[in-house]
Amino acid sequence: MTAFTEPMRALTLRLDDELFAIEAQSVREILDLVPVTEVPNASPFAAGLINVRGRVVPLTDLKVAFGMQGAEPDQDTRIVVIETEIEGEPSVVGILADKVYDVTDIEPAAIEEAPRVGMRWRPDYVRGIGKRRGDFIIIPDIHRIFELEGRRSGSPNASEERAAS
Repeated sequence: MTAFTEPMRALTLRLDDELFAIEAQSVREILDLVPVTEVPNASPFAAGLINVRGRVVPLTDLKVAFGMQGAEPDQDTRIVVIETEIEGEPSVVGILADKVYDVTDIEPAAIEEAPRVGMRWRPDYVRGIGKRRGDFIIIPDIHRIFELEGRRSGSPNASEERAAS
């Protein structure tokens, strides 16, 4: 786990029935659901592309990485557009969220290492478990998820390049 020494400014969102937090500094914008162009033979993790201000952006589903059941989008579904590093390159990707809540600070003392046993997810996909107002907040390791899931699916950048040709 990455040690947290300062409060984590985080965007909280829901995937399935779980609360997740991603670093707010990586968030570029939050979109209502937009049309998705499906990519034939792509991994379910990054199966589509969206248009974000004229730019082709891969749309990813963290629920696939965490082994959660998919759900039909509804009025709360949002796309969180983030900037992250994939294979050493800055990349913009969209993440499907069942609901986006707010930006909050999670104090370092309220973040613990993810347990190695008893977790329903791969521990290397979780940077830590935060606590806020009695709720557990899963802090995913976005870089690790995109590194491993991207390799399985031919990275989101590869999908973008295929679509552009």
